[in-house]
Amino acid sequence: MTRRRPPARRRTRRPSRRQQQRDAQLIAFAVVAAAVIGLVVMVVNWLLAHWWVLVVAFVLAVLAGVGWLYNRQQRARWEAVRAQGLRYGLPQLDALHHTRFEDAIRDLMQRDGCRDAQRVGGRGDLGADVKATDPFGRRWVIQCKHRRNGAQGSPVGTPDLQVLNGTARQVHGADVAVIVTNGRVTGPAVTFAKQQRLHVVDRQTLAIWASGSRPLWELLRAVPPPRRASPTG
Repeated sequence: MTRRRPPARRRTRRPSRRQQQRDAQLIAFAVVAAAVIGLVVMVVNWLLAHWWVLVVAFVLAVLAGVGWLYNRQQRARWEAVRAQGLRYGLPQLDALHHTRFEDAIRDLMQRDGCRDAQRVGGRGDLGADVKATDPFGRRWVIQCKHRRNGAQGSPVGTPDLQVLNGTARQVHGADVAVIVTNGRVTGPAVTFAKQQRLHVVDRQTLAIWASGSRPLWELLRAVPPPRRASPTG
């Protein structure tokens, strides 16, 4: 007779190291989740028992929000008053860095009611240093030419006007294309500007504009008609 061999015992596979790591991570996650849930429950129970804390926190948050809104309104009012009274003299403008000169032109446009006035000058500006929309809906594109020596500096010539003429309307969509300088403008440049419906703000016009309260469009000739009625009209 043949003897039957006892059945072979199945070897139990030990979990791999990766599986052990996953199990450890699951256990750690479960412990952390339980701790977080327990902490949340404790906090909720404590707040329910001390409900007045929530009331105090809510009142403080409301007061903080009201204070923030009040300060924001006060700053807006102050900026509006400062903008309405903004004045520059030619010596101030002459002493500015050319980028600060562009900022000054932007601020003057904002003073005149162009709320979206912004300085865009820099590398690759394509002839636009300041852009703005006036209260009548006209789009202004301004190129600034600052001269450190003022009237003694090099004059703005026809090539500067040609750059503005080539990009102001076609690239920037200008209704009014302007070049502003604290220096001089050559005669041929003025002639070219008239031919191409460009506007030149020379040193004399800049002095009147910067030191007074009249908007720029009241100082220039042949400005395009308004696109819409004045909001105050």
